[in-house]
Amino acid sequence: MVRVKRGVAGHARHRRVLRQTRGFYGTRNRLFKRANEALMKSLQYAYRDRRNRKRDFRRLWITRINAAARINGLPYGRFVEGLKRAGVAVDRKMLADLAVHDGVAFAQLVEVSRGALPAETAQRAAAQVRA
Repeated sequence: MVRVKRGVAGHARHRRVLRQTRGFYGTRNRLFKRANEALMKSLQYAYRDRRNRKRDFRRLWITRINAAARINGLPYGRFVEGLKRAGVAVDRKMLADLAVHDGVAFAQLVEVSRGALPAETAQRAAAQVRA
C-alpha cells in the first residue's frame, strides 16, 4: 500500500478549528481536541437555536399583544378572532410593534376586532377581562 503523508492537511485543519474557537474559554481555544469538541457543540447549538429564536419571538409578540389587548378590554384570543372575521391581515410582529410603539393605532384595531365579533362574544370577552 502506498504511504500517505497528511501533515499539511492535518495542520491546516487544526489551524482552521483553532481559528474558529478564538474567544472560547480556557483550553477550548488552545488544545485541538477540546477546541474541536467545543466547536462541534457550538455549531449544534447555533443550528438548533436559529429555529428556537423564531419560537421565542412569536411567544414574546403574543405576550405583548395580549397585554395591550387586555388594556383595551379584549383578551388575545378574541382579539385575533375579531381581526380574522374583519379580514384584517396584520401579522403578530407588526401587531406587537403597534402595541408597544403606537397605542392609539392598536386601540383602533381592537375596536375593529370588537366590531367584527358577535355581540354576545364581545360582551363575554369584556367580562372575562374585568374578572
